[in-house]
Amino acid sequence: MVCEWGMSDELGPLSFGRKEEQIFIGREISQHRDYSEQTALTIDREIRNIVDQNHKRAKQIVSDNIEALKRIAEALIEYETIDGAEVDQLIRGEKITRAEKKEAVSETKKTPDEGGGETPVTPPVLA
Repeated sequence: MVCEWGMSDELGPLSFGRKEEQIFIGREISQHRDYSEQTALTIDREIRNIVDQNHKRAKQIVSDNIEALKRIAEALIEYETIDGAEVDQLIRGEKITRAEKKEAVSETKKTPDEGGGETPVTPPVLA
């Protein structure tokens, strides 16, 4: 973001470092450094600021929505899968209105190599 597309408040809309691609013998990408050590330190600082700001932002989003995330986790434990509409319901604080629930019942499967008889198959349990 900072070097390739110039997305930095401090450095402005400038691109730093020219990439060179060598297609023969595999694909090697090298980056030509066409800036000073001071600029490199500024780039590193900007990258660190972007990562730190967005880490804090992600933590805040998770903590602001922790109850909805708990409801989603509980629904996934109960139903194993939920669709987008059900996620929306859970985020709004509503309960999922689904008739089926996760049940650990054995299914039967016909096996032609054993004369067409039925063999019980237990679905795998996810930990």
